[in-house]
Amino acid sequence: MVEIDGRNLTLEQVEAVSLGAPAALASSARRAVERSRAVVSSIVETGRPVYGISTGVGELRTVTIPADHVEHLQRNILRSHAAGVGNPVPDVAVRAMMLLRANALACGYSGVRPAVIETLLQMLAKGVHPVIPEQGSLGASGDLAPLAHLALVMIGEGEAMLGGTRLPGGAAMRRAGIEPLAPQAKEGLALINGTQFMSALGTLFLLDAERLANLADVAGALSLEALRSTDDAFAERLQAARPHPGQVESARHLRALLGGSSRIVQRDYQRVQDAYSLRCMPQVHGAVRQALAHLRAVLAIEINSATDNPLIFPDDGVVISGGNFHGEPLALALDYATAAVAELASISERRIERLVNPYLSGLPAFLTPGGGVRSGYMLAQYTAAALVSENKVLAHPASVDSIPTSANQEDHVSMGAHAARKSLQVLRNSQQVLAIELVAACQGVDFGTGNLGVGTRAAHRAVRERVPRLDDDRVLSSDFAAALELVCSGAVLRAAADAVRAASAQTP
Repeated sequence: MVEIDGRNLTLEQVEAVSLGAPAALASSARRAVERSRAVVSSIVETGRPVYGISTGVGELRTVTIPADHVEHLQRNILRSHAAGVGNPVPDVAVRAMMLLRANALACGYSGVRPAVIETLLQMLAKGVHPVIPEQGSLGASGDLAPLAHLALVMIGEGEAMLGGTRLPGGAAMRRAGIEPLAPQAKEGLALINGTQFMSALGTLFLLDAERLANLADVAGALSLEALRSTDDAFAERLQAARPHPGQVESARHLRALLGGSSRIVQRDYQRVQDAYSLRCMPQVHGAVRQALAHLRAVLAIEINSATDNPLIFPDDGVVISGGNFHGEPLALALDYATAAVAELASISERRIERLVNPYLSGLPAFLTPGGGVRSGYMLAQYTAAALVSENKVLAHPASVDSIPTSANQEDHVSMGAHAARKSLQVLRNSQQVLAIELVAACQGVDFGTGNLGVGTRAAHRAVRERVPRLDDDRVLSSDFAAALELVCSGAVLRAAADAVRAASAQTP
């Protein structure tokens, strides 16, 4: 059970709920929510003009709404803003959005009733997942369209997935035994103003990208052994001379993975030094780690923030209209992290080329015995190159774009939703490139003799359980798909980490 209070949610808890864990509202947060709701109730009773509570929204902010039309306004906000298009967002991301929206409301600045948060948490518990089109958000005023589609189901409208079946929102809520909300003052607006679409996608991207940065060390270490290279460049004192934390950690990880290997050359290295794709793994993989650390820091703040508008401060009853929904902090950090993940694939593709190219590897051409009749892994590098080139297009920053909306009231937007969406495509491309490197490196290793490192030996074994050695040509896409599954499931990374951990425990 993940307990939310608007302040202490972790990225790992978001992932846990996205995969099915339940969540509950902390009692301390409930009290804060009730206090801010009391301020809204007072505004409605007195008729004081306050944006989004007793007035219209956006360019219609100067239109006063009579008290008996407040619920109709909130419903209409949800209906009119549900303008998304495109493919549905995957359920794991929808669940992350629902949790993050609930946690933002639990901060106690949004003026909603506790029932709004409880409805979201019930939907999570019962598996009612709104159908949310992936396109339509500009990242300011937050993720309006995606969140409107989410909120529609809460009031018994829109569409939802329940048990693998797509249903009208009202039918899904009835089947799950959840009473739809009748949205009161401020609640419709509070549900759609925020950054939870880009935050949810960004969180899921980050956690997988962090794992991929570790896997890049594993694949690179296997390539190093297949190519009979040296680990001199990973020396601890060399890293201490330029102590970027990511670089130091990547080098430490590479040394641990290669511990006990007799495949690497440790003295009198005839080639003197390796190509950059091998020698500079700590510098490149380490820089990626630091870009991801920046995104982690941004997301850790964002997922525990109040991001709607206006915000209500119950201590003195003040209501402030501001811009906490603007996605610029996320857009910039996501663009940076996306470019970093693209670099993991870029350097991996260069190692794949070294493995399959006999002029660079000293191994059989394209890693196949009897080349000529057999083409072996010739196309492995083609596929990796295609994905890396696609990443170059996708890594162009979304955050440098803006386009005015809402009659020029919203005259600068973040495009953070675009940054989040394309980050996941770059991640998937990069996962596939690293999966291809694992396959090629294992094939290269199989041509040699001697002990692999403690971590690389376990990784090699994990790959060979799903992808057999290539002795004659076969359809490679099946091998690459199996390897991608090993990467995405974490099987190879876990095998290597467990082996390193066990070896470390045995060291006096």
